[in-house]
Amino acid sequence: MKMTFRWYGESDPISLEYISQIPNMSGIVSAIYDVPVGEVWSQESIDKLKEDANSYGLEMEVIESVPVHEDIKLRRGNYLTYIENYKENIRRLAKAGVKCICYNFMPVFDWTRSVLDYKLEDGSTALVYYKEDVDKLDPKKLALPGWDASYTPEEMSELIDAYQSIGEEGLWNNLEYFINEIIPVAIECDVNMAIHPDDPPWPIFGIPRIITNEDNLDRFLSLYNDKHHGLTLCSGSLGCTSDNDIAKLVDKYASVGRIHFAHMRNVKIIGDGSFEESAHYSSCGSLDMVDIMRKYHKHGFKGYMRPDHGRMIWGETGKPGYGLYDRALGAMYLSGVWETLEKLEGDNNESSV
Repeated sequence: MKMTFRWYGESDPISLEYISQIPNMSGIVSAIYDVPVGEVWSQESIDKLKEDANSYGLEMEVIESVPVHEDIKLRRGNYLTYIENYKENIRRLAKAGVKCICYNFMPVFDWTRSVLDYKLEDGSTALVYYKEDVDKLDPKKLALPGWDASYTPEEMSELIDAYQSIGEEGLWNNLEYFINEIIPVAIECDVNMAIHPDDPPWPIFGIPRIITNEDNLDRFLSLYNDKHHGLTLCSGSLGCTSDNDIAKLVDKYASVGRIHFAHMRNVKIIGDGSFEESAHYSSCGSLDMVDIMRKYHKHGFKGYMRPDHGRMIWGETGKPGYGLYDRALGAMYLSGVWETLEKLEGDNNESSV
């Protein structure tokens, strides 16, 4: 397992120097953020990002993410051009030594929360999703946290209508087309493509979502039978519903080498389609983080892991979910669990000799 840390480039208030001071931190997870979605990233920008990371002793082997243009998801407009651009980005990232690309196929937006700074009982703030609040909103008139603010209300309305029109099967068909186009390039470049689940993993406002549960993960992996076609298994995205058993999913997909990137965070399920993000420690949320880590260790997981969203603690301000302190605590908690599992395995091996 390689522990990594999300970094948003030079504009990130968290410096590479601080990230490098977190024990057991192998590298950063980043992207090129100043290029419009669908366009080709310059090799110079990619190389500069890698040089910045390497200058602090950090690797840059994971990119999160290369966004998929809405024209590709809807298979309309300039989708053929955008797919060719996507392939070129894979090639250029591989040239810089990138080994894993995280992406998603979520319509319109990457994730949705109702509040970005909900105050928890201990005084920290966290991202939360309250179904009652979300259900009251008209997405064609009001943007939610996680929605692309660059869309006008008219554009947002048209996009939502388009996705409602194609439905789940239409989205599946377009995803399959995209996968069959890009995975041969990924194989050629030896880059693992790792899709991120939908967050949250259920339809919102009638917009289809398809990377949501075990059956759909099975269907997704069956689209292309090659190890380069795999998953970013996000415990918090899939784990915000009790319908998904995260430890079971890790056990299943790690055993066949199809998890390339692990996002580890805890969530507290409210019980009515609502949830609060919490500290990584198991008892702070609804997930057994130790059992999840045990399943990764059981199968000798050698992929990348990062502490996902953290609370804002100790008076820190910054990008919601992406402060330094709580994610650093999460990284150390996860590393401590992993070290313990390693030592227990060593003790068991010695006792069996």
